[in-house]
Amino acid sequence: MKRTFKFLMRPTVKQAAALAMMLEDHRELYNAALAERRDAYQMAGVTVRYGGQSAQLKEIRACDEDQARWSFSSQQATLCRLDKAFVAFFRRARVGERPGYPRFKAGWFDTVEWPKDGDGCRWDSQPDSPTTRVRLQGVGHVKVHRHRPVAGRVKTVSVKREGRRWYVVLSCDDVPAMPLPATGAVVGVDLGVASLATTSDGRHYGNPRFLAKASGKLAAAQREVARKKLRSTRRKKAVSKVAGLHGKVRRQRLDLAHKTALDLVRDYDLVAVEDLRVRNMTRRAAPKPDPDRPGQFLSNGQAAKSGLNRSILDAGWGAFVNVLRAKAESAGRVIVEVDAPHTSQRCAARGRVAAENRVVQARFCCVACGHRDHADVNGAINILRAGLARQADAQAA
Repeated sequence: MKRTFKFLMRPTVKQAAALAMMLEDHRELYNAALAERRDAYQMAGVTVRYGGQSAQLKEIRACDEDQARWSFSSQQATLCRLDKAFVAFFRRARVGERPGYPRFKAGWFDTVEWPKDGDGCRWDSQPDSPTTRVRLQGVGHVKVHRHRPVAGRVKTVSVKREGRRWYVVLSCDDVPAMPLPATGAVVGVDLGVASLATTSDGRHYGNPRFLAKASGKLAAAQREVARKKLRSTRRKKAVSKVAGLHGKVRRQRLDLAHKTALDLVRDYDLVAVEDLRVRNMTRRAAPKPDPDRPGQFLSNGQAAKSGLNRSILDAGWGAFVNVLRAKAESAGRVIVEVDAPHTSQRCAARGRVAAENRVVQARFCCVACGHRDHADVNGAINILRAGLARQADAQAA
């Protein structure tokens, strides 16, 4: 299996300055390569590719001392990152999606990657050593807070900046599985806003709404950013504070996802979940032109939908399902994703589908047979049945 391990780095003041300079030089390399591609196509109709730009690195390093002090392989990875952005741009353009031309990086270029451990970097992990360090060319040996052992073979090493924190990210191959003993239990899971997850046997996992709780502090911090002079030191500190608050919310949300997924994986052999399209669910409502007033629009309910969109994104359904998949794969459990439509409107007793069955968020009452239950529990039961049917079809095939 492939797994990613993320650890907090503890650089010295000089090392932190060197890490920031490394990010800045790689950002300049990325922007220069993007400008070359754009200008070559606009002026001469020539397409510049990764191979040609990678071949220029030796000349760039020979005449630029700032670029020469960093790892050659990490600079190749930065050029490859740009190439992947263009590949994704052309893929989206071909299928009719919104293309999204690659943008020049400003302050959000926060990751540098080394494609191979030992080429410009070295993960010096010793299980019996009280301290762990990572060696980076041009930076030195940086202390790492390794809070858990690293399994498998380290393939790539990345350094990432999140606010004022620095992290090292290890991508490992050949990570051994750790199967759990069978329990003989199966469950369906309904994802929601009031509760993050509700199981078919009536368990509810709460949704603390971390972003909503932090909204007051975030609003105050963002107002401070607006008051500061552009490109000033105080504005940078204010922006860093906003990033720190968002980072805390992200870590809290991910911690909840890990704990909830681990609880499910330990107790059940098969977990059925909805195959939700969160991006489509949180898309803005389509505008409604006013036929009587050209250039004007009718109300489309976007104001009310914006609140629901924030609640859905705050719950972090996508992150939770991704964590659940990874833990299930490691534990030898089965995850079955089923189609989401009508699972909340279908009666778990008779199977009748009607929008009137769920008139409020928490209560389900079938208009045909009178079956009553918690709405999320009723939906989780339908999800479990659909998951077992899909699993049986897959095994029969």
